[in-house]
Amino acid sequence: MKTDVLTLDNKKAGKIDLAEDIFGVEVRRDILHRVVRWQLAKRRSGNHKTKQRAEINGTTAKMFRQKGTGRARASTKKAPQFRGGGVAFGPVVRDHGHKLQKKVRAMGLKCALSSKQADGDLMILDTASLDDAKTKTLAAKLLGLDAQNILIIDAGEMDNNLQLAASNLPEVMIMPSQGANVYDILRCKKLALTKAAVEQLEARLK
Repeated sequence: MKTDVLTLDNKKAGKIDLAEDIFGVEVRRDILHRVVRWQLAKRRSGNHKTKQRAEINGTTAKMFRQKGTGRARASTKKAPQFRGGGVAFGPVVRDHGHKLQKKVRAMGLKCALSSKQADGDLMILDTASLDDAKTKTLAAKLLGLDAQNILIIDAGEMDNNLQLAASNLPEVMIMPSQGANVYDILRCKKLALTKAAVEQLEARLK
Protein backbone atom coordinates (compact mmCIF):
# COMPACT_ATOMS: atom_id res chain seq x y z
CA MET A 1 0.00 0.00 0.00
CA LYS A 2 1.24 3.48 -0.91
CA THR A 3 1.37 6.19 1.73
CA ASP A 4 2.87 9.67 1.94
CA VAL A 5 6.19 10.38 3.59
CA LEU A 6 6.22 13.55 5.69
CA THR A 7 8.83 15.73 7.34
CA LEU A 8 8.57 17.07 10.87
CA ASP A 9 7.49 20.36 9.28
CA ASN A 10 4.41 18.55 7.85
CA LYS A 11 5.64 18.72 4.26
CA LYS A 12 5.48 15.86 1.78
CA ALA A 13 8.75 14.12 1.03
CA GLY A 14 7.64 11.45 -1.41
CA LYS A 15 5.81 8.14 -1.00
CA ILE A 16 6.59 4.75 0.45
CA ASP A 17 5.17 1.30 -0.23
CA LEU A 18 4.14 -0.44 3.02
CA ALA A 19 3.99 -4.23 3.15
CA GLU A 20 0.38 -5.41 3.05
CA ASP A 21 1.11 -8.45 5.21
CA ILE A 22 2.43 -6.23 8.03
CA PHE A 23 0.48 -2.97 7.87
CA GLY A 24 -2.74 -4.34 6.39
CA VAL A 25 -3.56 -7.52 8.30
CA GLU A 26 -6.84 -8.20 10.09
CA VAL A 27 -6.71 -6.67 13.57
CA ARG A 28 -7.34 -9.43 16.10
CA ARG A 29 -8.19 -8.02 19.51
CA ASP A 30 -7.63 -11.39 21.20
CA ILE A 31 -4.02 -11.48 19.97
CA LEU A 32 -3.43 -7.89 21.12
CA HIS A 33 -4.88 -8.77 24.52
CA ARG A 34 -2.59 -11.80 24.92
CA VAL A 35 0.54 -9.86 23.95
CA VAL A 36 -0.23 -6.90 26.23
CA ARG A 37 -0.89 -9.24 29.17
CA TRP A 38 2.41 -11.01 28.45
CA GLN A 39 4.30 -7.69 28.39
CA LEU A 40 2.74 -6.34 31.59
CA ALA A 41 3.26 -9.66 33.41
CA LYS A 42 6.99 -9.50 32.62
CA ARG A 43 7.19 -5.99 34.08
CA ARG A 44 5.81 -7.01 37.48
CA SER A 45 8.49 -7.24 40.15
CA GLY A 46 6.65 -9.95 42.08
CA ASN A 47 8.23 -8.90 45.37
CA HIS A 48 4.99 -8.89 47.41
CA LYS A 49 5.36 -11.00 50.52
CA THR A 50 3.55 -11.75 53.78
CA LYS A 51 4.87 -13.77 56.72
CA GLN A 52 3.58 -17.25 57.10
CA ARG A 53 3.06 -18.96 60.42
CA ALA A 54 6.56 -20.41 60.53
CA GLU A 55 8.14 -16.96 59.98
CA ILE A 56 6.48 -15.19 62.92
CA ASN A 57 8.63 -14.49 65.98
CA GLY A 58 6.81 -15.66 69.09
CA THR A 59 6.45 -18.38 71.63
CA THR A 60 5.09 -21.77 70.73
CA ALA A 61 3.67 -22.28 74.22
CA LYS A 62 0.02 -23.28 74.40
CA MET A 63 -2.13 -20.20 75.05
CA PHE A 64 -4.57 -21.82 77.49
CA ARG A 65 -5.59 -25.30 78.51
CA GLN A 66 -7.29 -27.55 76.01
CA LYS A 67 -10.61 -28.07 77.81
CA GLY A 68 -12.85 -26.33 80.26
CA THR A 69 -12.49 -22.71 79.13
CA GLY A 70 -15.44 -22.60 76.74
CA ARG A 71 -13.16 -21.34 73.99
CA ALA A 72 -12.02 -23.07 70.86
CA ARG A 73 -8.87 -25.09 71.35
CA ALA A 74 -5.72 -23.26 70.23
CA SER A 75 -2.04 -24.04 70.27
CA THR A 76 0.05 -20.91 69.63
CA LYS A 77 -0.46 -17.20 69.06
CA LYS A 78 1.29 -17.55 65.70
CA ALA A 79 -1.80 -19.19 64.21
CA PRO A 80 -3.48 -17.17 61.40
CA GLN A 81 -6.73 -16.53 63.30
CA PHE A 82 -4.98 -14.44 65.98
CA ARG A 83 -3.85 -10.86 65.71
CA GLY A 84 -0.15 -10.77 64.91
CA GLY A 85 -0.19 -14.31 63.64
CA GLY A 86 0.94 -15.56 60.27
CA VAL A 87 -1.06 -15.04 57.08
CA ALA A 88 -2.67 -18.13 55.60
CA PHE A 89 -2.10 -18.55 51.85
CA GLY A 90 -0.62 -15.06 51.52
CA PRO A 91 1.39 -13.82 48.52
CA VAL A 92 4.99 -14.94 48.12
CA VAL A 93 7.88 -13.63 46.03
CA ARG A 94 7.51 -15.08 42.55
CA ASP A 95 7.90 -14.38 38.85
CA HIS A 96 4.65 -13.41 37.12
CA GLY A 97 6.06 -13.87 33.62
CA HIS A 98 4.76 -16.56 31.32
CA LYS A 99 5.71 -17.87 27.91
CA LEU A 100 4.21 -16.68 24.65
CA GLN A 101 5.04 -18.14 21.26
CA LYS A 102 7.19 -16.07 18.90
CA LYS A 103 4.58 -16.25 16.14
CA VAL A 104 1.91 -14.85 18.49
CA ARG A 105 4.21 -11.99 19.50
CA ALA A 106 4.96 -11.22 15.84
CA MET A 107 1.26 -11.37 15.00
CA GLY A 108 0.51 -8.99 17.85
CA LEU A 109 3.00 -6.43 16.52
CA LYS A 110 1.51 -6.73 13.03
CA CYS A 111 -1.99 -6.21 14.43
CA ALA A 112 -0.85 -3.15 16.39
CA LEU A 113 0.77 -1.59 13.32
CA SER A 114 -2.25 -2.43 11.16
CA SER A 115 -4.67 -0.92 13.68
CA LYS A 116 -2.81 2.40 13.57
CA GLN A 117 -2.80 2.32 9.78
CA ALA A 118 -6.52 1.48 9.64
CA ASP A 119 -7.41 4.28 12.08
CA GLY A 120 -5.34 6.85 10.16
CA ASP A 121 -3.00 7.31 13.13
CA LEU A 122 0.15 6.09 11.38
CA MET A 123 2.54 8.55 9.78
CA ILE A 124 5.81 7.90 7.99
CA LEU A 125 8.59 10.43 8.53
CA ASP A 126 11.54 11.04 6.25
CA THR A 127 13.86 11.50 9.23
CA ALA A 128 13.41 12.15 12.96
CA SER A 129 15.98 14.77 13.91
CA LEU A 130 16.20 18.36 15.12
CA ASP A 131 18.80 21.07 14.55
CA ASP A 132 18.65 22.14 18.20
CA ALA A 133 17.47 20.49 21.41
CA LYS A 134 14.56 22.82 22.15
CA THR A 135 11.31 21.47 23.54
CA LYS A 136 9.41 24.48 22.20
CA THR A 137 10.57 23.72 18.66
CA LEU A 138 9.52 20.07 18.83
CA ALA A 139 6.17 20.93 20.43
CA ALA A 140 5.42 23.37 17.60
CA LYS A 141 6.30 20.77 14.95
CA LEU A 142 4.10 18.12 16.60
CA LEU A 143 1.26 20.63 16.88
CA GLY A 144 1.51 21.16 13.13
CA LEU A 145 1.29 17.40 12.65
CA ASP A 146 -1.68 17.20 15.06
CA ALA A 147 0.29 14.66 17.06
CA GLN A 148 0.77 15.82 20.64
CA ASN A 149 0.44 12.26 21.97
CA ILE A 150 2.81 10.28 19.80
CA LEU A 151 5.32 7.45 19.71
CA ILE A 152 8.24 8.06 17.36
CA ILE A 153 10.23 5.01 16.26
CA ASP A 154 13.54 5.40 14.45
CA ALA A 155 16.20 2.96 13.33
CA GLY A 156 19.61 2.63 14.93
CA GLU A 157 20.94 5.56 16.95
CA MET A 158 18.33 8.08 18.03
CA ASP A 159 18.94 11.77 17.37
CA ASN A 160 20.26 13.29 20.60
CA ASN A 161 18.60 16.67 20.03
CA LEU A 162 15.24 14.98 19.49
CA GLN A 163 15.60 12.93 22.66
CA LEU A 164 16.51 15.97 24.75
CA ALA A 165 13.66 18.03 23.31
CA ALA A 166 11.12 15.25 23.93
CA SER A 167 12.24 14.61 27.51
CA ASN A 168 10.06 17.49 28.76
CA LEU A 169 6.99 16.37 26.81
CA PRO A 170 5.18 13.69 28.87
CA GLU A 171 3.01 12.49 25.99
CA VAL A 172 5.88 12.05 23.52
CA MET A 173 7.82 8.78 23.44
CA ILE A 174 10.89 7.98 21.34
CA MET A 175 12.45 4.56 20.90
CA PRO A 176 14.56 2.58 18.41
CA SER A 177 12.91 0.02 16.17
CA GLN A 178 14.43 -2.82 18.22
CA GLY A 179 12.23 -1.75 21.13
CA ALA A 180 8.97 -1.49 19.17
CA ASN A 181 6.28 -3.27 21.16
CA VAL A 182 2.52 -3.69 21.18
CA TYR A 183 1.79 -2.02 24.53
CA ASP A 184 3.56 1.28 23.77
CA ILE A 185 2.15 1.42 20.24
CA LEU A 186 -1.43 1.00 21.47
CA ARG A 187 -1.24 3.42 24.39
CA CYS A 188 -0.12 6.35 22.22
CA LYS A 189 -2.65 8.11 20.00
CA LYS A 190 -0.30 8.55 17.03
CA LEU A 191 2.52 6.40 15.71
CA ALA A 192 5.36 7.82 13.62
CA LEU A 193 7.87 5.59 11.86
CA THR A 194 10.88 6.78 9.93
CA LYS A 195 11.57 5.19 6.55
CA ALA A 196 14.56 3.39 8.04
CA ALA A 197 12.41 2.06 10.88
CA VAL A 198 9.85 0.75 8.39
CA GLU A 199 12.59 -1.18 6.58
CA GLN A 200 13.85 -2.68 9.83
CA LEU A 201 10.37 -3.64 11.05
CA GLU A 202 9.49 -5.27 7.71
CA ALA A 203 12.74 -7.24 7.79
CA ARG A 204 12.05 -8.27 11.38
CA LEU A 205 8.48 -9.43 10.79
CA LYS A 206 8.87 -11.16 7.43
